[in-house]
Amino acid sequence: MPQDLATNGNMITAAFKRQFHDTFEVKCQQMTSALQGGVEDRGAISGASFTINDMGSVEMQASGDRFGDTTWSVPDAGSRLCVMQDFDLFVPIEPRDGPKLSADPTSKYMQLCLAAEQRQRDRMIYKALGGSIQRKTADGETYVATTLPSAQKIAASASPMNKAKLARARKLFRKNQCDNLNLYMLYNSDMLEQILVDKELTQWDKQTIQAIQDGDVEKKWGGFIWVPYEDFAEFTDANATVKTGYAFAQGAVHFGRNSISNFDIATRADKKNVRQIGGITSYGAGRGNEQKVVQIDFVV
Repeated sequence: MPQDLATNGNMITAAFKRQFHDTFEVKCQQMTSALQGGVEDRGAISGASFTINDMGSVEMQASGDRFGDTTWSVPDAGSRLCVMQDFDLFVPIEPRDGPKLSADPTSKYMQLCLAAEQRQRDRMIYKALGGSIQRKTADGETYVATTLPSAQKIAASASPMNKAKLARARKLFRKNQCDNLNLYMLYNSDMLEQILVDKELTQWDKQTIQAIQDGDVEKKWGGFIWVPYEDFAEFTDANATVKTGYAFAQGAVHFGRNSISNFDIATRADKKNVRQIGGITSYGAGRGNEQKVVQIDFVV
């Protein structure tokens, strides 16, 4: 009896097997801290806050008359207060999901948690670069909010990131005599695009700009080490979107942390033995010297 190929010829395909993915494709994200390498790392902090002591400069002066009175020079000095802030992150793993999956999400979940912890460090440092900090100049607990001076800010002025802004920032570090330190320039995708389409900038040290374009952030260009960081603050000015970047000298911000509960895996008996990945950390960051920070606003 002849076979009915028209009817039965494709039935075997119902038994074709399927290859199931045995891992998870993780969303692209910042995995490590970008900013921590440029700060004054105070390490583990014991307590609810820590201080930064600052001191101004003094200058020589003419001695005056012989046997005259002594003229004292007392430098400006103050103490800044950095308050620790607590953050936590917990991710549950339902035990009933395990047998139904070809992939164990545990290790990926842990990677995501640790990456989030690193990004939170950068948010604290970024905020401290331009934020106000409480400072006192006398004994007691009377603090005054100290902001970044307008002289350390380069306004957007309806302009994108350009050579004039870069030169202005470099000038301020020289004027403040802190260009003997490593200088860092934060940039995001908007700033990178504006630099790469600006012929005046790309013709300036082509070899280094190519390295930056290729992602080699260790290269110095314009006197700065360029550090990629996407989480720029933005605001609207004259119907234009303005983003805020920063250039800063090594140690401009002091950063401290404390691990309240290390990121680990625990079994929650109160939640039907759900496995829980997470931890609690505490961070504090504060600007130690206004002369070491330049705020750069640019239109996008």
